[in-house]
Amino acid sequence: MLFAQKAFAYFLTKNTMKKAWMAVFLIVALLLPPLSIVQAESGGNVVINEIAWMGTAAGTSDEWIELYNQANQEVNLAGWYIEDDDGAQIYTIASGSIGANAYFLIEDSEESTSVSADSINNLSLGNSGDKLVLKNTAGTVMDTVNSSSGAWYAGDNDEKRTMERIDASKSGDVQENWGNNSGGNGAKNRNDSAMLGTPKSKNSIADAQGSTVSSSVVSLAVDNATPSEGDSVTVSISVKDAVDLFAYGVDLAYDPEVLDFVSAEKGSFLNESGQVDTAFEEGLENDVAGKLIVGEARTMQQKVGVTGEGKLLKAVFQVVGGNGTETVISAGTGSFLADTKGDMNAEFGTVRLSVQASIVNPVQSLSAVEGATRYEIQLAWSAPDGGADSYKIVRKNTSGQYETIGTTAELQYRDHDGVSKGGKLIPYHEYEYEVYAVKASRESASVSVKAKDTRGITGDNNRTDRVDARDLENLARHFTEGVSEGGFDPLIDTTYDGVINGSDLIDIGTNWALTY
Repeated sequence: MLFAQKAFAYFLTKNTMKKAWMAVFLIVALLLPPLSIVQAESGGNVVINEIAWMGTAAGTSDEWIELYNQANQEVNLAGWYIEDDDGAQIYTIASGSIGANAYFLIEDSEESTSVSADSINNLSLGNSGDKLVLKNTAGTVMDTVNSSSGAWYAGDNDEKRTMERIDASKSGDVQENWGNNSGGNGAKNRNDSAMLGTPKSKNSIADAQGSTVSSSVVSLAVDNATPSEGDSVTVSISVKDAVDLFAYGVDLAYDPEVLDFVSAEKGSFLNESGQVDTAFEEGLENDVAGKLIVGEARTMQQKVGVTGEGKLLKAVFQVVGGNGTETVISAGTGSFLADTKGDMNAEFGTVRLSVQASIVNPVQSLSAVEGATRYEIQLAWSAPDGGADSYKIVRKNTSGQYETIGTTAELQYRDHDGVSKGGKLIPYHEYEYEVYAVKASRESASVSVKAKDTRGITGDNNRTDRVDARDLENLARHFTEGVSEGGFDPLIDTTYDGVINGSDLIDIGTNWALTY
């Protein structure tokens, strides 16, 4: 103040109006506080909106942080980061955008909640409290929560209730703007139990006047959440709280190692059960399994939407893998709802499948005997516990390897000359078989059996019921031929070793001139 008085006196002594006015401006500038401390209550449009610092009832490390965008336009968050306790930990968002009036979920792992994460980071939030600062790529502070690093403003560690922001437009650094979650939104933890939190949806205690606005909710449901391999699963996608819905798009992401897309068809909501014309399209992105792109829009002269709730579409998948594991089907970032004016605020859900560890039991009471006709072996068995869709029969070949000779839905099988890679039975040779029960593309353990046909003479390679010169000639024409050669005749290989040689000649000599 003394400096200001001296400056004013100096300019007055010069007796010039111009310099007097300059002195006034100088005094005002010196008396006003620095402009840097004049700021909005919240540093940016994107704020920290909900914090699960306590994890979930399924795991204390299943922590997550939700961001909320108050702006009316999408914000690219790639390179943004959250400083935890002045950089003790930094959680960087590698990629992704947050839509207008939408949410962005940062999870410690994808399994932390049933809601699909937008960013996976190794979160490490202290139960005693942390200071969190959200910064953009330039390092500009966008939001601050708990700058004192003291106890968290809200949240319940015993009941695992999240800490929710009341008004997104007001400072996140005051305790009065935070509170305990009062109820979940249907999201579940990794143990499939309901959570006391609202990931990627309006906070349960949000101020109705705040910018945490209501949304249309797009939910996913399946007709069988615990399928087995081979089962069909139908995913139904529905909307509620829609106002003037005119079009939608869904990017449905799934694991192609677990699911195979079969078909999709539109629901009854947008076309009002066929009363309104709509265009519906579906297909895999770039014709590659893993992402189904579906869209529907009203094709009517007067652009009018529909209000309320109903089914948008359903998609059918076949379970092809993932035995004993969980998989997620989720609506990706390309999903949207639109009214007659433009995009609507919408929340898209996810759904989890738990593919059952299906065990196929082996067949029972397997037997093998001579068949009804000569040169035939009859196999029979009883169905396993739990049944089977079919049965696979294999036989050991001349190389000592088991080859599939047939499949059947019956409880018996005949090995005879008409069987591919089977038949051509050599009298008195003991054949080894294995039978597998098959269910939903899975096989049981094998059950083995041995059998031989004694109705013939070893060495009778042309099956005339006499070992004679014709058999000798037959062997000589194929002598030294192996099983891999085109002219190989398995009936001449009476020793069943994969080559026509002297051992087969011995069989002829041993039984020469015998008849059956």
